[in-house]
Amino acid sequence: MSIYKIHLYGRWLPCCLLLFVAGCNQESTPRLLSLTYADSAQIISINERAFASIKKAKPLVSQGDLILRSGNDFTSESLRQLSHHDKTYSHCGIASLEHDTIFVYHALGGEWNPDEKLRRDPLELFCNPQENRGFGIFTFNFTNLQKYKLDSVVKAWYKKGLTFDMDFDLSTDDKLYCAEFVSKAIRIATEQKIRFETTKINNFTFIAVDNLFLNPFCVEKLRTRYK
Repeated sequence: MSIYKIHLYGRWLPCCLLLFVAGCNQESTPRLLSLTYADSAQIISINERAFASIKKAKPLVSQGDLILRSGNDFTSESLRQLSHHDKTYSHCGIASLEHDTIFVYHALGGEWNPDEKLRRDPLELFCNPQENRGFGIFTFNFTNLQKYKLDSVVKAWYKKGLTFDMDFDLSTDDKLYCAEFVSKAIRIATEQKIRFETTKINNFTFIAVDNLFLNPFCVEKLRTRYK
């Protein structure tokens, strides 16, 4: 199994206030936690099975597929709640088959992506079990021409260095957040034949992650949850 350097990432959403409350420990002596050999062995086993599931899924991935992941951190949990119908996934990207590697292009913000530019990560890194509970593969059954146009749009935006949209503003195109990046690229590639519903919370209208894979033109290939 190939070894990939795993990066932690941060994701931001405007109007979403994350409250952290620290509790006071009344004990006079702090309790120290230690990682046992059994704990380490279990973590290694879980990671090995997870990467094996990613490897098994790779033959299912086609050019232009929608790749989704379910983050295991508090911010990802908050982002999942923005989906009204299916809260499985917190982040998304578009697959590109380049030589012998599957890359996922995606829009990401946060402290671990300081320049906030579009990212191009190997599938194993995008879906890594250290940061995710699982992933999904969905397809829109594009024509070959649509796949070519989608690939061209995505790579042009990546080369241009478009940055993450911290305002989650659908009316602007110079900055994009993850679901906006996917939806606008697909709309351009299909010449508006595939469009996406929006979600509204109070006066805030946006495209949620489930607006993408619940689209009537979208077909599920695989859902995997790490054990």
